[in-house]
Amino acid sequence: MSLTRRTLLAATAIGAATPAWAQAPAWPSRPIRIILPAPGGGGTADTLARIFAQELEKRIPQPVIIENRGGAAGNIGATAAARAEPDGHTILWTWAGTLATNPAMYRDMPFDPVRDFTPVILLGSVPNILTVTNDLPVRDLAAFTEYAKANPGAINHGTTGNGSSMHLAAELFASRTGTQLTHVPYAAPAAATTDLIAGRIQAMFNLVTGAKPLVEAGRVRAIAVLSETRVPQLPDVPTATELGMPGLSFGTWFCLMLPRGADPALVARLNTLANEVLADPVARQRLEAAGMAFDGGGTPERLATYLQEEIVRHAELVRISGARIN
Repeated sequence: MSLTRRTLLAATAIGAATPAWAQAPAWPSRPIRIILPAPGGGGTADTLARIFAQELEKRIPQPVIIENRGGAAGNIGATAAARAEPDGHTILWTWAGTLATNPAMYRDMPFDPVRDFTPVILLGSVPNILTVTNDLPVRDLAAFTEYAKANPGAINHGTTGNGSSMHLAAELFASRTGTQLTHVPYAAPAAATTDLIAGRIQAMFNLVTGAKPLVEAGRVRAIAVLSETRVPQLPDVPTATELGMPGLSFGTWFCLMLPRGADPALVARLNTLANEVLADPVARQRLEAAGMAFDGGGTPERLATYLQEEIVRHAELVRISGARIN
């Protein structure tokens, strides 16, 4: 066997043993842009994305910049990300509403969540929590359900709009329990929580991050977290599963996507880095303090499968609610 042939065979063997991410082209060669399809201002998604960007920046030789692109329930920012070059320098940080709810809410979607993106990683989630005004005569999930059944439509629940996680969580509860709640959409969560505290509405299926300070201050009553496990932010609040409703799990989840056509080696590299962030004790503490539950991580394939399942689940809840945007 010639030296040249032996060299080629050796190189092939080394390449086969090298992780996919190590074979990626030089990346990043310039600053990374993470598109966040929501306005800035310190909301849950914005806070978590900025923490992640800071932790990612520690692991690569380029700055990581958050670009807020709000509008159309996330469609504007997601569309911009879908149309970017798939070279890894534009990343979409997004969530359930944009990818799983919007396809059922909008008749004319400007992007396809499956066709137009390459999945990178499922990062984690923030569950919804059922909170009620202190005037409502219930203190647990069973009593809330009984009250709702005995008083159809009497419980007004506030949300941040049609198709929001608050809205769909309420629709999930109603469909599972055979109850009827009255939906009261608000332009912003602060207005809804103000009315909940004042007793002008009776319930909210808020995100844990929004509910936490109100519950701790005793301004509203926590009934149940809509998840399989308790959350560290409110460890004394039982889950719906504990209270006999294992199917009552809902929240918003976060993920990273690249535009369609991204190099598989680049996807693997970014996936590896993101998993490193999620496994880092300091990063985990920061993300957890901002509300994230660590049920993410893993491979791009895990995210791809999960997204398909969630699109189906959200479509059914949107159908039940009757909500449409156009």
